[in-house]
Amino acid sequence: MTPDELRAQIARWEDPHTDFKQAVGATAELAKDFVCFANTDGGQVVVGVAEGGEVVGVPDVDRLLLQVDDVAFQRCSPPVTVVPETVEIDSRRVVVLHVARGDQRPYSTKDGKYYVRSGARCRAASREELLRLFQAAQDLFYDEVPLRQIGLSTLDTESVGRHLVEVGLEDESDDPARILRAWRMSDGDHPTVGGLIVFGRRPQDHLVSSGVIAGVYEGLDPGDDLLDRKDLTGNVFALVDQLVQFLGLYLRTGHRIEGFEPERVEDVPAAALREAVVNALTHRDYTIPAPTRVLVFSDRVEVHSPGRPPNSVDAEAMRSGVHVPRNPYIYGRVVASGLATRAGSGIPRIARLLRKSAGTTLGISISDAEVVLTLPRRPAGR
Repeated sequence: MTPDELRAQIARWEDPHTDFKQAVGATAELAKDFVCFANTDGGQVVVGVAEGGEVVGVPDVDRLLLQVDDVAFQRCSPPVTVVPETVEIDSRRVVVLHVARGDQRPYSTKDGKYYVRSGARCRAASREELLRLFQAAQDLFYDEVPLRQIGLSTLDTESVGRHLVEVGLEDESDDPARILRAWRMSDGDHPTVGGLIVFGRRPQDHLVSSGVIAGVYEGLDPGDDLLDRKDLTGNVFALVDQLVQFLGLYLRTGHRIEGFEPERVEDVPAAALREAVVNALTHRDYTIPAPTRVLVFSDRVEVHSPGRPPNSVDAEAMRSGVHVPRNPYIYGRVVASGLATRAGSGIPRIARLLRKSAGTTLGISISDAEVVLTLPRRPAGR
């Protein structure tokens, strides 16, 4: 960082990636800063700048760096990587401590507290944020977390029985509790998140993120008139069936004559729609309290799945079939039912179906909030 770059940052002052300190006080406070940056997107702690932007400098840089090493390695768990840099302004030395986004998240302070950066401050991680951090590290999968506020009566025993038959385990139907524990659908006394989503009678009563909204718009934009909306309920198998039926009401299906035989012409290939819906319900981030959304516009269908893909998977990786399961226990039941495969071929298959059927291209948009799959509708007359 050059002196001019540092001056510009001082003028902008603190932000989600920058914190200023006149001096380092308690080591516990510095450990908190390191942990919150490492748990979020990384950042820098600038030492030697007072409130209001006055550059006061660091009188003993060597002593500060020894303190930084002690805090980073002894008071953060696991140790946090900190790269120091000294910048001189007006004959005063300012120390910039660069903290990278950690690759061993989640990080905690020595006393077991977890922090994240929020705006221009550090704060304690919420339960949901902490679950996401553990989930990203694959130390814990959210779908195996027991829901201790509800009992096993919230599960649909008939749905469990049907699934046992589907997977060839009907002989185990006399002891479904044991099977549910083995599948991580329960802990013996309570359903897990996965158990409620896969086999729940009405998961939406207990888990906001299990909800699904289906909507149809008259034109090309969400600001256009909403022609129909359904708030769908039920477990993952019921939701897939309801979504397919709902979409069938609003998407064209016809025939054209090729040679002497009629050929089925679909607005959007039904197999691609089902695959996109199953993909969203199986791989979404259930720690985010927002519903999955399936929206029909005059030129496309959008499937909105809350949360970024895990492990920094990007759109290109998704198109190539890179597959990192976020909810392995939900995924295992969906695969066993025949709704998905273990090959990570869902996105490539959707893209292939669109190209083959209508010559259209699958759109993939990724933001911090969600993944959106866009399936273009076949233009009228084609």
